[in-house]
Amino acid sequence: MKLKIIFLIFLFIGITSNAQVSGVGINKDNPQQTLHLGSQTGTIRVDGLNSTNNSFNGGGVDKTYPLYVDHNGDLTLKVSAYQNSDGSDAYTTAAVNGTVSITTAQLPNDGYETVEITSYTFTVARNTTLEIKYSLSVEVFQDNLLTIVKDPYARNITNFFTLNTPTLTSTTRRYAPSSKCYFNRNDIATNPAAAPDAATGYIYNSGTTYMYLTPGTHTVRFYGTVCSGSANRNTFVRFAGGPDSIFIRLY
Repeated sequence: MKLKIIFLIFLFIGITSNAQVSGVGINKDNPQQTLHLGSQTGTIRVDGLNSTNNSFNGGGVDKTYPLYVDHNGDLTLKVSAYQNSDGSDAYTTAAVNGTVSITTAQLPNDGYETVEITSYTFTVARNTTLEIKYSLSVEVFQDNLLTIVKDPYARNITNFFTLNTPTLTSTTRRYAPSSKCYFNRNDIATNPAAAPDAATGYIYNSGTTYMYLTPGTHTVRFYGTVCSGSANRNTFVRFAGGPDSIFIRLY
């Protein structure tokens, strides 16, 4: 019984409540919020958020990690996003508009083609910031038979996003643009006896952007373009053939 009495005395000394503000003060006689810490040097420790008990805490002395609030008001270290591939393959070529090509017969004769790879639609009830991070694999061939490029001409491949723009024009704002230039000089074009040691494999376009969204419905479109010069060099670009990632979050 003595232990219980001592414990109750400790509680009354350390925590003071005030009915007028419906608050609880710790080392504070007149709490100004529901919970008011009065110590100038004190902080809050939650064992459920430490590195021993929480897999989202990376640990390490003097290292910190972002703390979030979920829809219930619970504190969490887990990042919740509209879409987060989180190590899995975000896109496959067949699941999106994954290819774009240039042929010598196409018009106009500008050596440029574009494709809308995929799109996302958001409806928000307040002013919101949209964050997008992506990494998209790119392969470059001469045609849709995946013939290795054997000429000495460069190809430029670009990816980017647009906001609320159904038709892409030269003045459309392009968010998170990322470009790569593919070049492969293979002597077999001029010397048939040379070994066809052309390079193949994935290159990547990656970018990060933030968009300001007002209340309402918005559409974000993801594009891919290829340019081979005004001579319309035969080109076939395959997007999303390798491991790809996408992270989308609304703030």
